[in-house]
Amino acid sequence: MTLALVTGTSSGIGLHTAIGLARTGVDVIATVRDTGRADALRAAAAEARVELDIRALDVTDAEGARSLVADAGPLDILVNNAGRGAVGTLEQLSDEDLQSQLDTNYLSVARLSRLVLPGMRERGRGRIVTVTSVGGAVGQPFSDAYCAAKFAVEGLMQSLAPVVAPFGIDVSIVEPGAVASSFTASVERAEPGPYAALQQAYLNRAATSFASAQSAEDAAETVVEAAVTDAPRFRWQTSESALRFAGLSLADLSGSRVLDVTSHWVR
Repeated sequence: MTLALVTGTSSGIGLHTAIGLARTGVDVIATVRDTGRADALRAAAAEARVELDIRALDVTDAEGARSLVADAGPLDILVNNAGRGAVGTLEQLSDEDLQSQLDTNYLSVARLSRLVLPGMRERGRGRIVTVTSVGGAVGQPFSDAYCAAKFAVEGLMQSLAPVVAPFGIDVSIVEPGAVASSFTASVERAEPGPYAALQQAYLNRAATSFASAQSAEDAAETVVEAAVTDAPRFRWQTSESALRFAGLSLADLSGSRVLDVTSHWVR
């Protein structure tokens, strides 16, 4: 049997990824920060008639991550899904704000991936899938800290991929666009101050985008595919709109195309 560890499964993409993997026959360890808030996950598992091993993990807790991986047994799949958002431009952000985004969206991913690599390498197989964002390819106004952390984790994974491939380990990133989930409810927001008008324009644009957002269940299908496919690749997008948006940056060698688009978001 294949054993997978999925982080951030209390709701949204993580919840549906855990359920989707279990449906394929994978044994799934599904982590949440507080198992007392895993009712939605338990209900979804019961409805899907699958079993999950639900465990507590704050991904920013280095010792907790080490202990969980040591206790889990040989892991074949790691899905780094846990994350958090933040709204604010650089002048509004403290060092603590920047560190918080790095801790959750970058350092925790690096730590967990490093913990599972020895076992995967020794067994000659494994897959690491990290849910990033189109914000990991395209920098966006008032998402400075969030995009910086997502850019960092994409760079980490792209650098790691060719090094571990000879050991039978595949590394992938999955870039969702706007997804209808509780993720936006936990987004940290800085006081707008002199940027109030610009920030409100950005938030208005974001609200329009999320009004037609992809469902978390639909986005999770791509994550599951990346985790179990027989034809792995490095970069995945979860929708056509995410594909087009990420392509703005990936095909923009001068950088002018991205700035032309995003500058209109704050007008």
